[in-house]
Amino acid sequence: MSDKSYILTIDQGTTSTRIILFNQEGRFIDYVQKSHQQFFPHNGWVEHNPEEIWKNVYNLGKEILLKNNLTAESILTIGITNQRETTILWNRKTGKAVYPAIVWQDRRTAEWCDHFKEQGLENKVIHKTGLVLDPYFSVSKIAWILNSDKNLKQAAQKGEIAFGTMDSFLLWHLTEGKVHATDVTNASRTLLYNIHDKCWDLELLSLFDIPIKILPAVLPNSFLFGYTSKDLWGAAIPITGMIGDQQAALVGQACLKEGMIKATYGTGGFILMNIGKEAKISEQKLLTTIAYQTNDAFAYAFEGSFFMAGASVEWLCDKLELVKNAHETEILAASLEDNQGVYLIPAFTGLGAPYWDPYARGAIIGMTRATGKAEVARATLESVVYQTKDLLDIMIQDSGIKPIVLRADGGMVHNKWLMQFLADILSINVDIPSYHETTALGASYIAALGGGLLKSSDDVMKYWYKHHSYQPIMVEKQQKILYKGWLCALQRIQTNSMN
Repeated sequence: MSDKSYILTIDQGTTSTRIILFNQEGRFIDYVQKSHQQFFPHNGWVEHNPEEIWKNVYNLGKEILLKNNLTAESILTIGITNQRETTILWNRKTGKAVYPAIVWQDRRTAEWCDHFKEQGLENKVIHKTGLVLDPYFSVSKIAWILNSDKNLKQAAQKGEIAFGTMDSFLLWHLTEGKVHATDVTNASRTLLYNIHDKCWDLELLSLFDIPIKILPAVLPNSFLFGYTSKDLWGAAIPITGMIGDQQAALVGQACLKEGMIKATYGTGGFILMNIGKEAKISEQKLLTTIAYQTNDAFAYAFEGSFFMAGASVEWLCDKLELVKNAHETEILAASLEDNQGVYLIPAFTGLGAPYWDPYARGAIIGMTRATGKAEVARATLESVVYQTKDLLDIMIQDSGIKPIVLRADGGMVHNKWLMQFLADILSINVDIPSYHETTALGASYIAALGGGLLKSSDDVMKYWYKHHSYQPIMVEKQQKILYKGWLCALQRIQTNSMN
């Protein structure tokens, strides 16, 4: 290995920032990590301090070099992946944020979104951007910040203010303000980017009253975005990859062919299907998003997410105190021959895609006096699988593509019972990668493509390694009975939510 043979990946997440070292073949070397503060100034508001996050990136970069006895000259290139939709506006002269970062989870702009829905504009937005009108995305957060201060709005119109998601903000500071840019995946999550024409949409900018001067340039994921300042870590390092976190996981799972699908099971569940070069619009309100753009490949994806996956297991542990840890749920679930007709609907904060029912609430259906903690634990795990099937069935309907394998990652893939049940209910193979941190790995692949270390997306597929595969073994009749029970339980919850 040469002296200059590492890829440094910045993985800027919702609760912490990590910097990971990979070698040229995408093999993990080391990482450092630091959490940042979460601020909740009002009910439904979530904020971060952008300067704190930037300081963490700077210090973590120094730390990982020192920890591994390296200099900046040892880094071939940098890749960035980030929490999507989180919105920052900053002063172009000082680089300082004019307001705290408004996080993707923030719901303060619900009324703003409702205003445009009431005008009948959501279909227009969906067909231009692939997204629904929801506080989740960046545009309502931009509008809220600009409208909070008349002077700020005037400064933005003059071009004195810059907008970016976290990738843009970090790129600006890494390059000492020389580069104001984002990538296509992050741009496609703003509700301002036309995913068909691949540009900022002037009609939407006018509709939402957003000055075009604040927007970053939009570049492919694999691209020479710029160089770090020499004063930062001791040398100018090329930054050749940027990509949103869920799309990074898709690339990290090497789902680079049409019909390939990845599922990330962390706090919630994120399911992305590669739908190829055509931007199909879902008839059932799945999101259509840009999956990636490299030097040789471009693809769109269907995306669906649900709020409760690992979070449901945490609820069992922390609130109900039925189990001491996540592993215990696997033991309990495996101890039963079937689910005894018990279903958990984890609508603790409403139902996400494809139901979009914010008023639904959680429930356990089908309990008898024989129901114990094993049945509840199993129902909790089963709910993760049924929510996945809800989304996958719609992806198949709306895309016309029948996938043959699902590649899963995230903390819950360590539960072998859960992964086997996933294969059984979906009736497809479930593959687990040898390296589970696929978000960071995907960003390293993107940077390697942008820096010429990998020649094509085919090279990425060669470096994906399978740790284990689960094949469906459940008989079809049993599978249909179980899933029908889930749908019946769901219907009862949705009916109650409307009363």
